[in-house]
Amino acid sequence: MTGRWPWRHGVSDDRGALSVELVIVAPVLIAVVLLLVAAGRIQVATTAMQSAAGAASRAASIALTSAEAEIEATEVARTTLSESGYLCATLTVEVDDSGLASPLGVSGTVAVTVTCDLALADIALPGLGGTRTFTATALSPVDSFRERN
Repeated sequence: MTGRWPWRHGVSDDRGALSVELVIVAPVLIAVVLLLVAAGRIQVATTAMQSAAGAASRAASIALTSAEAEIEATEVARTTLSESGYLCATLTVEVDDSGLASPLGVSGTVAVTVTCDLALADIALPGLGGTRTFTATALSPVDSFRERN
């Protein structure tokens, strides 16, 4: 015998196979992890958008006039998003303030829709191109016994 085991006759040598498997599997695993990170960050941005819409609708619902409601909603949405770390390429705030004109004693609502275009490189993964449009809508009740103009 020359130092080989007789019972391993005909069995191939597996030395180095783990390294080859790692080289093949590692990029796939890294891609899956990066995809999960990107999906999580997109979900966080969606939540921030919903929060901005909610804050904007609350601000609009306490305004006395339609013009004031538009200004307040836009400013609050912009501030909420920037405090969350999101700078929109385009920010659109649409206010349905028909509830502000409801008669005394009748409840109404104010609806605010916030639309924001964010670069995917800012929210998902650095180096990822393109933009994504996020839209969120929120309703806020108008106090039925508040002062009317």
